[in-house]
Order: sequence, then structure tokens, then C-alpha cells
Amino acid sequence: MDYGKLKNEIIEYSKKIGIDKIGFTSADPFVEMKNLLIRQEELGYQSGFEHKNIEERTHPELIFDEPRSIIAIALAYPSKMKDAPRGERGARRGIFCKASWGVDYHVLVREKLEQLASFIDNKVQDARFKLMVDTGELVDRAVAERAGIGWSGKNCSIITPEFGSYVYLGEMITNLPLAPDEPMEDQCGECTKCLDACPTGALIQPGQLDAQSCIAFLTQTKGLLPDEFRDKIGNRLYGCDTCQVVCPKNKGIDSDWHEQMKPDPEIAKPLLQPLLEISNREFKGKFGEVSASWRGKKPIQRNAILALAHFKEQPAVEDLIKVLNEDVRPEIRGTAAWSLGKIGGNQAEKALIHAKSKEEHPEVLEEINKGLRFFESHENIK
Repeated sequence: MDYGKLKNEIIEYSKKIGIDKIGFTSADPFVEMKNLLIRQEELGYQSGFEHKNIEERTHPELIFDEPRSIIAIALAYPSKMKDAPRGERGARRGIFCKASWGVDYHVLVREKLEQLASFIDNKVQDARFKLMVDTGELVDRAVAERAGIGWSGKNCSIITPEFGSYVYLGEMITNLPLAPDEPMEDQCGECTKCLDACPTGALIQPGQLDAQSCIAFLTQTKGLLPDEFRDKIGNRLYGCDTCQVVCPKNKGIDSDWHEQMKPDPEIAKPLLQPLLEISNREFKGKFGEVSASWRGKKPIQRNAILALAHFKEQPAVEDLIKVLNEDVRPEIRGTAAWSLGKIGGNQAEKALIHAKSKEEHPEVLEEINKGLRFFESHENIK
């Protein structure tokens, strides 16, 4: 078998099916990444969403029988929203991060990997594959970096010369001995714009992220958001783009040729107040195809409540009082209580006093007291 010829055929086919970039690397252990993951775990910087076994995350031979090479791919996604609606008083809007616009990228990238695997399978007898997109054992970023897709930026994203960091990543382990590509030289230089701009200081140092304080992670949690992050979330409903938006390598880049990735403005930048009472069926019908829906509606609703507090949105007070009085989920009631205090006004204060007299859940009572303290300290104008 002429594997050099096969590699070239794979590259040409990848272009035909809309893969924006492809690279090849060995199936050797990812030693540097292993050391980084161990350090991250020791420091408590992991998000908890990762695959738990560090050995399996860094040793392809533990998850695939006799691996010979890994094929990495990247799909470029858009960074601009055409005809983006503007929020205004009485009709405030939240925002989903760019990586969650359009159809769920897990679906899109896996489809491309499956097409690629089918192409190779038709050419090579006994070819075997293991496909991964984000939720697999291997660290996508480590594979992409070693395969020459791009370099690992200080913001912990893979940055490509062609598409910046606005790329989805995926890979397949295979038993075929395909020649590896050269890794790309780091091109961040002395720039620290991403570290300087991080809203919570989650980028501890170049290439090291404390996921526990990263807004992208925090927006996906389901409980009460820690106090220190509530004022920093802004109107983000899912994810955070700050470290990508400020990156000079992303300036002027908008890869908008994949039709399925283009955002529906009413999904990517939805009105906040309707989210407070959206049913499970309505949520699935509207947001079910986007990656931001994977954790269900609770985190999105909680973040919407915090966004209304961010805007000091007086027209939302009645809706928030209804949530405080009627929602069965303590995390949502508690967040509504805190937000009512943040927004302020006589109506909000009276509602909190009334809720305190009948609320039994200790965490919600604590949030009601936090809300009332805003009035005591005059942080809100009544």
C-alpha cells in the first residue's frame, strides 16, 4: 500500500467534502499534555466535564488497538452575525457564544469524520478508526497542535493562520501508518491581550486556564452562580468569546461559508424575558439543534435572570417576582431573589419581604436576604 499516495488522496477528498483544514500526527503519547493535565488536576483547575482518566486522554494505545496515526480536522465557523437584533429597555437580549451558533458542531464535525472514514475504508481493507469530537478521550487541542492544524494560543485555543481560533476540532485514530505533519510555530509573540481581557482572570498564565472561574464554564453550571461571578457574566447565556474577540489573529476573520453554521439571530441573541417561562418542549423546539442546549434549559434561564439584573431591567420585575413565587427549582428562585435586589425598586423590595415570610428552602432564604441587603446598603436607587 502506498500510504503517501493515500494521504494525498485523503487531503484532496477532505477539501471536496468541506473540511477546512486537515493534519496528520503520530499516535505517540501526548507527554506534555499529560503533565499539564496532572498539574491542572492538582490545582483544581479542571471543569469536571472532561474525561476523567488522564492516562486514556494522553495515551492513544489505551483506547485503540495498535494505533498508527491520528488524523485531525478543523471546520471554520462564522464570527459575525448578520442583521443582529438590538436589545432595548423592555426587550433586552442575551447572547450565545459564536461556537454555539448554528447546528451543534458535534454533529457537523462527526459527519465530516464519518465521510472521511468511509472514504478511507473503501480504499483500504481492514482499516479501523475511532472518531472523536470534543467528548472523546483525547484532548482535541493537543492532537490539532501536533498535527499542524495551528498553534496553541495563550488563550488555550488552537489558532490557525487562515481562520484564527474560530474553528471546530475533531480527530480520528487509525491503524494506518500515515506520515505525520510538522507542528506549527507559536505566533502569539509577546501579545497578552487575551490574558488582560479575561473578565474573571481565569487565564492564569499563557496556556493555563482555571476552568472553575471561566465564564464559558460557569454559564454551563446548573446551581447558584458564586457571588463573585454574578456581576461579570453580563448578558452571556452560554459561553464567552472575550479572549477570542480581543485576539489580533482573529481580526477581520469571518468564515461564513458553511450554511449549517450560520446563526439564527433569534436563537443566538434571544429575548431574555420569554426565557423565564419557556417550557421544556418549547426550549427543545427552539434551541434543540444548537450545542448550547446540551445542559438543558436551567442554566440558560438562570443566566437570563442574571442578565436582567445586569441591565437593571425594571420592566422585568413582575416576571421575576412570578419566578420567585412560583418556580419549583430553588436555584432559579434564589437567582430571581438576588436579581430583584440588584434591580431595586419598591415593588421588588416588597416582593422579597413577602417571599421571605413564606420561603422554606435555606439557600433561597439566603438569596432573599442578599437581595434585601441591596436596599439596606443603598446600592440600588429605589
